[in-house]
Amino acid sequence: MQSHDPSKMSVAKRAADEFREFAIIAAYLYVCFTAILYLKASILKAHGIEFAPFGFAAVKALICAKFASIGHILHVGERFKSLPLVWPTLYRSFAFLILLLVLNALEEIGVGLVHHRAIAESVAEIGGGTLDQLIATSVVGLLILIPFFAFRSLGEVVGERNLVRLFFRSHHG
Repeated sequence: MQSHDPSKMSVAKRAADEFREFAIIAAYLYVCFTAILYLKASILKAHGIEFAPFGFAAVKALICAKFASIGHILHVGERFKSLPLVWPTLYRSFAFLILLLVLNALEEIGVGLVHHRAIAESVAEIGGGTLDQLIATSVVGLLILIPFFAFRSLGEVVGERNLVRLFFRSHHG
């Protein structure tokens, strides 16, 4: 039995839209993380070290997509919208990078507490365990976020439906 109450339909529509957004973010991040981890696995394999990261990529993509959804709900990085798109895109990318780093640090601390590790030991695992790996991971993360937010910013200007139509429908001419 379907409800014809507009407020319930709008809640259901909003939930469906948020789930679709979450799924798109998770899929995008999964592809990016899988590519990066496949590169890492191939480098390690060349040195005789087996590494199978694909389940990790899926879990990390889901976690980061949830963190990104939280950031979107909290309006993280929503400044400079009246400036040329490069500025809100870069601002959002940096703001979300910081949010993801902080939330991933909290996640590592939580996992460490569950496994009875010291907080310092858990924090040391962030980004791969060394400062160089943290910096490299952060730069790659930023490079993943920039195109994502460029499309999001462009979609806000031209309309999401128009953006989808431009990318996924044939053009006559």
